[in-house]
Amino acid sequence: MQPGDLSIILPELVLSIYAMAALLVGVYGGKDKLAPLLLWVTSGLFVAVALWIGFQGRGTSVAFEGMFIDDAFARFAKVTILLSAAVILLMSEGYMQRRGLLRFEYPLLIALAAVGMMMMVSAGDLIALYMGLELQSLALYVVASLRRDSVKSTEAGLKYFVLGALSSGLLLYGASLVYGFAGTTSFAGIIQAAQGETPLGLLFGLVFVIAGLAFKVSAAPFHMWTPDVYEGSPTPVTAFFATAPKVAAMGLFARVVHDAFGGVVGDWQQIVAFLSVISMFLGAVAAIGQTNIKRLMAYSSIAHMGYALMGLAAGTAFGVQAMLVYMAIYVTMNIGTFAFILAMEKDGNPVVEIASLSQYSRRDPVKALCMLVLLFSLAGVPPLVGFFGKYYVLLAAVEADLAWLAVAGVVASVIGAFYYLRIVYLMYFGADENHLDTGTSPVLWGALVASAVIMVVGVINLFGIEGVAAAAAATLVN
Repeated sequence: MQPGDLSIILPELVLSIYAMAALLVGVYGGKDKLAPLLLWVTSGLFVAVALWIGFQGRGTSVAFEGMFIDDAFARFAKVTILLSAAVILLMSEGYMQRRGLLRFEYPLLIALAAVGMMMMVSAGDLIALYMGLELQSLALYVVASLRRDSVKSTEAGLKYFVLGALSSGLLLYGASLVYGFAGTTSFAGIIQAAQGETPLGLLFGLVFVIAGLAFKVSAAPFHMWTPDVYEGSPTPVTAFFATAPKVAAMGLFARVVHDAFGGVVGDWQQIVAFLSVISMFLGAVAAIGQTNIKRLMAYSSIAHMGYALMGLAAGTAFGVQAMLVYMAIYVTMNIGTFAFILAMEKDGNPVVEIASLSQYSRRDPVKALCMLVLLFSLAGVPPLVGFFGKYYVLLAAVEADLAWLAVAGVVASVIGAFYYLRIVYLMYFGADENHLDTGTSPVLWGALVASAVIMVVGVINLFGIEGVAAAAAATLVN
C-alpha cells in the first residue's frame, strides 16, 4: 500500500467507518429509537460524499497497484448511486415507521451496500470486483427479508440469496478461467493477454463472467429472481433495488468489458446484444398481464436494462455515454414512480393492485398528472426526457452498425408502451372509482413532483449530463 492510496479511497473509507461506528452506537444507545435519526444522518452523509466526489479534482488515480480506479467514469456512477440512495432513504421513513420496519440496521445496511457499489464501479481487478459485489449483495439479501413476519418477504430474501449465490458461482468460475489463461486478475494484465488471438479458455471465462453480471442487472434470461423479489420486499426496499444497485451493476459491467476485454469487442459484443434483445422483449411482453404494480415495475426494469445494454453493446465511447445518460434518466423516473407507489394506500394500508387506480385522477388530479408524465417518459414518448434516453442508446447502436438491434429496440418499446398507457387509462377513464387515500407525506410529494418536472424541463439540455457522461465514457474507452 502506497501513502496516497488511503486518500484515493477516502470517500469509501468515511462511509465504512461511519457504518461501523453507527452500528455500535445503535446497539448500545437505544437501538430502534435511534433509527429515524440514523436514517437522516445516513442520507445527509450520502449527499455530502456525493458532492465531495463530484467536485473533487479531475484526472485518474489508481490505488493498491491498480485494484482500485478513481476516474471520471467511477465518479459519475458514484454520484448517481449516492444521490439516489439518499432520496430513497428519505422516501422510506414514513412507510417503514408505520409498519414497524424502521430498525436501526436498515440505513446502515444501505450504507454498507453503497460502499460495495462504489467499490464495484472502481474495481480494477477481479478480486476487488468480487469484494464490492459481495458487500453489496450480502446487505441487500438482508434488507429484502426485513419484514420478518411476512412469508413473501422471507421468500424474497431467500430467492435473492440462492440465485445471487448461483450468479456469484458463475462469476467466480469465469474469473478462475480468466486467471488461469491470463495469469493475472488485474484488468490491465487481462487486456494484454486478450490481444491478438485470444485463448479459447479466456473467452469461456468471459462468457461466465458476463453471465454472472447479467444476474446482477436482472437481464434476461438471468432475470428469474426479479419479479418475486420486487413483489415480496418492502416497497421502499424494492425502490432501492430498482435504482442504485442497477447503476452499480451496469457500471461494473461496462468496466469489465472495456477495461479487461476492450481489445476483443467483437467477442463480447454479440453476447451483450443478445442479452439486450431478449431483455427488452421479455420485459415488454411479460409485463402486459401483470396486476401487481411492483411486479410490473420488475418487468419494466428488465426491459430498461435491455435498453441500457444496447448502449453497451455498441462497444464505443458514445455507447458508454448513452448508457450512462440512460441510467441517470432511468433512476430519476423510478424515484418518482416509486414515490407514487409508496403513496398508494387505502385506510392506511399499502395497495399494490393496478386496478385500484381506477378514476384516481378525480381524487388527486395533481399526483395523477405527475404519474402520467413519468409513465409516458418510461414508455419513451416524445418530447419527455425518457424519449431522449432511448434515442441515445438507439443512435449508439446504429452508429456501431447494429441497426438490427436498434430496430428491435423500437419494436419492443412500442409493445412496452401498452402496459404504461394502461395505467394512465385506468387513472383517467377506469370503469369503477376506488377510494385510495389522498394524503401524501411531504418527502414523497416532493420526490414525485420533482421527478415529473425533471422529465419535462430536462428536454432543454438534459441538465448538462451529456457532457459529463461523455467525459466519463472517454476515460473508460480509450
